[in-house]
Amino acid sequence: MSFRIQPAAPARPNRCQLFGPGSRPALFEKMAASAADVINLDLEDSVAPADKPQARKNIIEAINTIDWGKKYLSVRINGLDTPFWYRDVVEVLEGAGDRIDQIMIPKVGCAADVYAVDALVTAIERNMGRTKPISLEVIIETAAGIAHVEEIAASSPRLQAMSLGAADFAASMGMQTTGIGGTQENYYMYRDGAKYWSDPWHWAQTAIVAACRTHGILPVDGPFGDFSDDEGFRAQARRSATLGMVGKWAIHPKQVALANEVFTPSEQAVTEAREILAAMEEAKAAGQGAAVYKGRLVDIASMRQAEVIVRQADIIAAS
Repeated sequence: MSFRIQPAAPARPNRCQLFGPGSRPALFEKMAASAADVINLDLEDSVAPADKPQARKNIIEAINTIDWGKKYLSVRINGLDTPFWYRDVVEVLEGAGDRIDQIMIPKVGCAADVYAVDALVTAIERNMGRTKPISLEVIIETAAGIAHVEEIAASSPRLQAMSLGAADFAASMGMQTTGIGGTQENYYMYRDGAKYWSDPWHWAQTAIVAACRTHGILPVDGPFGDFSDDEGFRAQARRSATLGMVGKWAIHPKQVALANEVFTPSEQAVTEAREILAAMEEAKAAGQGAAVYKGRLVDIASMRQAEVIVRQADIIAAS
């Protein structure tokens, strides 16, 4: 392992990020009462251009007046290729109090995109005398974004999370699909007269996880478009969790419980992880570098794997 220690990601739950358009303020109270760990109030794709000024006002009022409890409160601004984004940042940060936690930046293609938002946020914080620093989350949803994912992950000390935006990513990559997340009908292997579907997002997710873990950032899976398909959502979320992602978006309230279910370690998994740690402690006390647990060899690497599960469970329990 490099002597440059891999930094830890922020110690906060991020199992589910629930999205709601800023143009529909009637949803905000329900979002605040949901079981989502993160709330994303949206000014981007879900808001029509003519509605964006009013959506900003709606979000500012909601941040100032609604009891958001312990929710991590984020606002998704418009892309830097639009004329809307700078007003999003200025109006929201100048109008909303300290309750806002994060700005989410869509379609980030390079580190300079993050730098631009960081610089504007810093100027506003200093001008307003804000004492609570705003964090940033970026969405990787372009070919440029995935090509520059490592430099983006290293771009700002404000950066806490990175998500994969499947729909825009597919469009940018020229993928022949209109599906948002999950397996795709024509992405399959054929053997012995049967089709086997694999995951077209797998490689991008792996690249995001590696960049995030290198720089101490939370890797998050994005949307699953078919909110009528609970099992499809679960399957996608389980693949993401297995790869190292900490959570997933919810574009419909029913997906919140599904995300929390998958990204909360089961009692069985936590118990087994604690037992592995105990077995390794006994082995260390006996001067041994490995132990046998339920008929299989466990060692220092197994201990690190178990620590990931226990740490995640402890963070969720503390919240």
